[in-house]
Amino acid sequence: MNNLETNIKILQPFLTRFKKEGIGNNINGQPAPSSSGETFANYSPVDNSFICSVAKGNSEDVNQATLAAKEAFPGWRDIDAKTRKNILHKIADLIISRAEEIALCESWDTGQAIRFMSKAALRGAENFRYYADMALQARDGKSLPSPTLLNVTTRVPIGPVGIITPWNTPFMLSTWKIAPALATGCTVVHKPAEFSPMTASLLMEIADEAGLPKGVWNLVNGFGEDAGVALTEHQDIKAIAFVGESKTGSAIMRQGADTLKRVHFELGGKNPVIVFDDADLDRALDAVIFMIYSLNGERCTSSSRLLVQSSIAEEFISKLTTRVKNIKVGNPLDPRTEIGPLIHKVHMEKVLSYFQVAKDEGVKIAAGGARIGNEGWYVEPTLFTEASGDMRISQEEIFGPVLTAIQFQDEEEAIRIANSVRYGLTGYIWTNNLARSMRVSNALEAGMIWVNSENVRHLPTPFGGIKDSGIGRDGGDWSFEFYMEQKHVGFALGNHRIPKLGIES
Repeated sequence: MNNLETNIKILQPFLTRFKKEGIGNNINGQPAPSSSGETFANYSPVDNSFICSVAKGNSEDVNQATLAAKEAFPGWRDIDAKTRKNILHKIADLIISRAEEIALCESWDTGQAIRFMSKAALRGAENFRYYADMALQARDGKSLPSPTLLNVTTRVPIGPVGIITPWNTPFMLSTWKIAPALATGCTVVHKPAEFSPMTASLLMEIADEAGLPKGVWNLVNGFGEDAGVALTEHQDIKAIAFVGESKTGSAIMRQGADTLKRVHFELGGKNPVIVFDDADLDRALDAVIFMIYSLNGERCTSSSRLLVQSSIAEEFISKLTTRVKNIKVGNPLDPRTEIGPLIHKVHMEKVLSYFQVAKDEGVKIAAGGARIGNEGWYVEPTLFTEASGDMRISQEEIFGPVLTAIQFQDEEEAIRIANSVRYGLTGYIWTNNLARSMRVSNALEAGMIWVNSENVRHLPTPFGGIKDSGIGRDGGDWSFEFYMEQKHVGFALGNHRIPKLGIES
C-alpha cells in the first residue's frame, strides 16, 4: 500500500481534472449541466478544501433523465440476457482497471480511510460480476400444473427505477443497488448524495465506456429536496431503492404514495453487540472495535451498543478503553490511518452534540469525547461507559466513532436491552454456548445477525432490516424480486368444462 505522499501525488491529477471540469449530470449517455445552470460546491472533509463544482439537478433534469430511461427500457428489457451479462462484466473489468483512482477519490471525498476504501472498487466489481452471472436466470419461473392447466410463472423487469445512494460508502453502495437493477433489465436514474459525488461520476464514465446503451443508466446530481423529491414523485419511475436515514425513508414513502411506487429502504441502525462471559473475549474485543470504529463509525451496520455481561465487564471495558485510545486518527490517504474525518461539518456537529448529551445523562466518557484540531472534521474515537439502555446515547443513532457500553446480568436482560430501540438492522452475539446463541438470535429483533463474527458480507444472503431500519432485502434473488414483477400464464391441457351462461334451459 502506498504511503501518504505517494497517494497524494497519484490523486493530484484527478483533483486537477475535477476542479477544471466539475461534475455534471449524465442523461441519455451525454454529459450535461443542470437545466438551470446552477451548481453547488463540493469540499473535502480532510481539510475543507474545494474539490469542484457539481451540477445542481432539479425536477426538469430528473424529468429528462426519466424520459431517457423510459425510452431505453424496451430495448434493454428485450436485449439478449447474455449480452446484458457481458456488458456488466465489462463494467466490472473497467472498475478493476481504475481501482486505485476510485479508492483515492473516495477517500478524499468522504474522509474514509484508504485502508478500507482500497477494497471499495474490488467489492463494487464483485457486485457487478455476481449479478452479471445471475442475469441469465433473472426471468426463470416455476411450473405449477393443475388438473386442467399447465401454470407457469416468469418475471419481467418493473421498468425505470430510481436509486438514491448515501455519502458514507457511495461507490460500493451504488454498485450494490445498480448492478441488480441492470441485470434484471430495468433502466436507472441514479441520484448520489450531494456530500460525495465524485465516484458516482467515475462509475458513470465506466458504464459508458463499457458500451451500456444510451439512456439505460442516467445520473442526476443534486439535493434531496429538489432532485430527490422529483425522482420519488415521478409517475414514470416504478420503484425507488434508497439507502439513508429512517426519517428520509419515511418521507420518500409519502412522496411515492400517489404513484403507488414500490420502495426498498436500507435505513438507520442502533445495533447491539452482546458479549457473554463464555465468549472468546479476545476475538470479541477485536470485533467490537472493528464494527464501530472502522469506516469512521459511519455505517448502518455498526455495532454502536456494547452489551457486556457484568461478570466480565470491568476487565473487558478496561482492555477496550486502552485500545480505543490507541486508534490512529489522521489523513485518510495515509495507510496507517484507522479513522479519518467525518463527512461534513454539519454531521460532525451532530456527533459532537452527543458528547454533551452523555455528560448530561451522567455517563462516563472513558475515551475521546472531543473534536481534533481546527482543520477538517475530525472527532476522537469515543467510548461511553456506565450507561443504561434507556438513555438517548443508547437509543439514538449517532453515526460516528462512538460506542456506548451497557452492562447486563443475564440472557433475559440482554435481549430486553437489545430490543428496546426502534431500529432492527443487525445484531452480533458472542458466546460459545450453542443453545444460547440459537435462543438469543431467535429472540433478537433484527434482520441480520452474526454469531461469533463481525459483519461478513455474502452476496447470496438477504441484506436488510426490520422496524425503523428498513423495508425489503438486497442480495441474491431478493434483489431480483424487488426489481421485477411476477407474471403467471395458464395453458389449458385439454377441453376442460367451461360454465355456460345465457343459454336457454
